[in-house]
Amino acid sequence: MFIIILFLPSFQQIQFYSMSVIQKIRDKYARFSVIAIAVALMGFILTDYISGRGRNLFRGGSAENIGSVNGRKIEFTDFEKKVKQQEDYTQQQGYAQPGEAGRQQAIEEVWNQEVSRILMDDEINKMGIRVSKKELGDILYGANAPDDLKKQFTDPQTGQFNPVLAKQQVDLMLKKGTAEQKESFNTYISQLEHNRMVDKYNALFSNSSNAPRWLLEKQNADNSQLAKISLVRINYTDSGFVDSTIKISDKEIAEFISKHKEDYKQEESRSIAYVFFSAAPSAADSADAKNKALAIKEEFDSTQNVLQLLTSEGANTNYYPGYIRDSTIQIAVKDSIFKMPVGRVYGPYLDGGNYMLAKLEGKKQIPDTVKIRHILIATAQRDPQSGQMTPTRDTAEAKKIIDSIQTAIHNGSNFDTVCARLSEDPGRKDKGGVYDKVSSGQMVAEFNDFIFLNPVGAKGIVKTVFGYHYTEILSQKGSSAAYKIAYLPKQIVTSTETDNNASNAANGFAGDSRNQKSFDANYEKTLKAKGINKNYAAEIKPADFTVQGLGISRNFVRNIYNAKRGEVLQPERIGDEYVVAVVTEINEKGTQSVAKARNSIEPLLRNRKKAELIKQKLGNISTLEAAAAVYGKKIETIDSLRMMTKSQSLPMGYEPKLSGAAFNPANKGKLLPEALEGMNGVYVLRVDNLSATALANANVAEQRKMMYQQAKQMALYNPTANSPVTALKNAANIKDNRANRY
Repeated sequence: MFIIILFLPSFQQIQFYSMSVIQKIRDKYARFSVIAIAVALMGFILTDYISGRGRNLFRGGSAENIGSVNGRKIEFTDFEKKVKQQEDYTQQQGYAQPGEAGRQQAIEEVWNQEVSRILMDDEINKMGIRVSKKELGDILYGANAPDDLKKQFTDPQTGQFNPVLAKQQVDLMLKKGTAEQKESFNTYISQLEHNRMVDKYNALFSNSSNAPRWLLEKQNADNSQLAKISLVRINYTDSGFVDSTIKISDKEIAEFISKHKEDYKQEESRSIAYVFFSAAPSAADSADAKNKALAIKEEFDSTQNVLQLLTSEGANTNYYPGYIRDSTIQIAVKDSIFKMPVGRVYGPYLDGGNYMLAKLEGKKQIPDTVKIRHILIATAQRDPQSGQMTPTRDTAEAKKIIDSIQTAIHNGSNFDTVCARLSEDPGRKDKGGVYDKVSSGQMVAEFNDFIFLNPVGAKGIVKTVFGYHYTEILSQKGSSAAYKIAYLPKQIVTSTETDNNASNAANGFAGDSRNQKSFDANYEKTLKAKGINKNYAAEIKPADFTVQGLGISRNFVRNIYNAKRGEVLQPERIGDEYVVAVVTEINEKGTQSVAKARNSIEPLLRNRKKAELIKQKLGNISTLEAAAAVYGKKIETIDSLRMMTKSQSLPMGYEPKLSGAAFNPANKGKLLPEALEGMNGVYVLRVDNLSATALANANVAEQRKMMYQQAKQMALYNPTANSPVTALKNAANIKDNRANRY
């Protein structure tokens, strides 16, 4: 596996034991609601086996429950093991967020997966859904094999999956692998079986969707109706009744909540107001970094040993001493660097959070792409988790073997035969060691320069950190300018003085703000004029690891939940800011409080009271003209109103009571004796006429077929919104105790 990493960072996507892209796992999880992290296991199980490494996938911990779903407990030990597996996988793939962010993301994903898995397990067991051994074989090695398994055993040149090789490697691992590898693989198999059963379960829903004939016939009949109405409209906004004069009591709000409890459920959450004091590098800190770059520029310009200088400055990790095509170099000042004489230094220039120096070490014309073949005798391999190199063979022994290979091929031995027998590049040994369409910069520098700086037909031995490569250049295409550039960065960092100033300002503000009242007063008095904003974050859940506007801040969330309402928290460093916050709201799990729900309920109840006042002012309804005269309104007429397009046809927008009254056969030719209380206003309505027309699209059989296909497509392409797991979660008793451990 190491040779692919060696050659092509972009080819890591196709390494022999690479794994599926994490986004695919997320997409599949969203679709089936239950893709557990074990989907990730195949890649590093086989990788560990082939490389001879055993990995401890397990991590000790308390058996304390992390939560429960309908009484089924999720134990901390098992949960933490899966979190660790998820972290390992995302790191392997290069998709892990750094530090605490990556860990908290893994915790969140595993929690959602565990909840969904338990819910679906219960349903699957009730229905007796199972997967046979023959079916499992088809899952692993059939046409629709798992993406991660396919990726490992697909020839990148032909794009063909090799199920025979895949089965051989799996069987070998099961025969000679460690106990941990076998246990992990069994977990992987269990998840594949589970996913297939979820497929079957979901198929029952998507394939059994039905649109009753009577319903479609009723809809067609309703949609064929045509109404003509006349009305007088009094909008709530211009009724003459001022909002501030219409009071809504707490009792009225509470009564409304009591009648609509399902609409006003809430989870436990807290809200805060906060200010922050920037500890980001100041202008002086930026100038200091620039001066440090200037101070070393002369030495960088004159040195004959660039790597030694970069190493002494701690800047050697990203040094690539090979030629790269100009189009591949993506920095803003590259044209200025290209124009410099070889050996000179450009800069310092600003690049992100660094002042950079760039030394042009060489200019050449090189091919755009090359085709090569090679045989590798390895001396080391890279650990896919840590990135560290591990010796595998003595250098002298490897050199002796590669020399004998060179001699044998020179004397007439078949390259393909020798490659298949001796090469230690598992991804290419059975393909003659060939790599095609290789671009500059994709291989390690020594190998890169050999194949791009030598002509077609050149053969030789190249030494890299991975071993010795007997290499032959088969063809080259195109020609472009290429450059060898060394970069020396000087990071712009926050100075102690800048950090202390921000910390002192935050502590001073927190010290003067003992409660929410003084917090608000001090902000207005001391911070607002300085351009410091007061920010708000609402609906912060106990297990959240981010706060709106602040990013990753798990410890900050813990402190919020350790505080009382109105309490001011001590300053906390989050990123480049010192944050001071006050807890403004505490919401317990259950039904929203009157204060919490008032903002959404008060306008509804106020409109109801306005409607009563408008009706009282209108008095008895005798004619449209009389009603219009009361408010100085015009009589409006709406022709050709259809039920199917009622919301678009009405100038006042969606008004279900008005539409319902218009299409009530009992109201035909009549003036309604009572004004209608609508969503946007009060309406005096006269139904002038009701008729019916034939609709072109009235083929009930075709309509049923179309609705069936639409239901299946929705289940396929928008599974999250249509998944039965959503309904199961809403009905489940889920207890989340993650905040106690994370």
